[in-house]
Amino acid sequence: MAETDFARHLAAFLSRYLPGQRNLSVNTIASYRDAFKLFLLFCESEKRRKADTLRMSDLSAEVVTGYLSWLESERRCGIATRNQRLAALKSFFHYVSTQEPEHLQLCQKMLGIPLKRHSRELVSYFSPEDLHLLLSQPDTASWRGRRDHALLVLLYDTAARVQELVDLRIRDLRFEKPATVTLHGKGRKTRVVPIATRAASIMQNHFQERGWIGKTSVLDLPVFTNGRGNKLTRAGVAYILSKYLHAMRDRDNWHAPPHVSPHSLRHSKAVHLLRSGVPLIYIRDFLGHASVTTTEIYAKVDEEERRKAIEGAYEVPAQEGVPDWQHDKGLVSWLSDLCR
Repeated sequence: MAETDFARHLAAFLSRYLPGQRNLSVNTIASYRDAFKLFLLFCESEKRRKADTLRMSDLSAEVVTGYLSWLESERRCGIATRNQRLAALKSFFHYVSTQEPEHLQLCQKMLGIPLKRHSRELVSYFSPEDLHLLLSQPDTASWRGRRDHALLVLLYDTAARVQELVDLRIRDLRFEKPATVTLHGKGRKTRVVPIATRAASIMQNHFQERGWIGKTSVLDLPVFTNGRGNKLTRAGVAYILSKYLHAMRDRDNWHAPPHVSPHSLRHSKAVHLLRSGVPLIYIRDFLGHASVTTTEIYAKVDEEERRKAIEGAYEVPAQEGVPDWQHDKGLVSWLSDLCR
């Protein structure tokens, strides 16, 4: 079967352009790949066009918008996921426009499809008291409990993304003062973050228990492994957190924050740093954000908490207790004459 122009462009986009020119990580490329797998599934099931025969001339803005609606209605995808899939397609059409100018008009129509607006939920984070309760859940009398305790402590103290945590190698931790952890983040960016003395001590004990201290042959081994000795996965980290959250929910006096995930520990660290007086620009560098605009969401969270605290401390007078400014003839006259 002859190769179609769509298949040729897609193969070059995923295998050469994204890793070579964009230098994207494996996880990001996998996300782009999944977007196109779903797109091809849509074309086969809804448009009766097999993936092997699909050509660039078969595509249109109507096909893509139909795919986006299909994601929401049939696949039950949220708006954020829908926009992520659209971003992958837009990146592809931008690439095609640079390779074959004859498709420029088609690509411009694709690039003009807008992202769907949606309300952004406030970040979910733990209060210091709830964080202390969470970190006290693992049974440190067992090896698994000590591993889980070290994992949760490091996840919070470094504000690492989950993928950054599971990708940690033994060589990435430095225990000499000042203790640091090297995180390998999104877009192949690396940052070095300091860790507290207590967190460094917990991790050093974890290393000693595994027999890693002073051995150069183990430097590339993963820091956190499962019971079979394999590198822990993101799903594994989520399972560990959910296990201890369920234990916390059994307490009558504790209410879980909404939408708790491993990322909530990253949010918690950012909010706690902000409330400790750390400037937003330093928090940006600590989290590895490309722009301080992304970090500003934590300032909004803190402003909301302050507003609630102020409202709780001060009761607004009843309406009948507020004087009517219209009865102040002097003020009304002055305002009326202001711009004459």
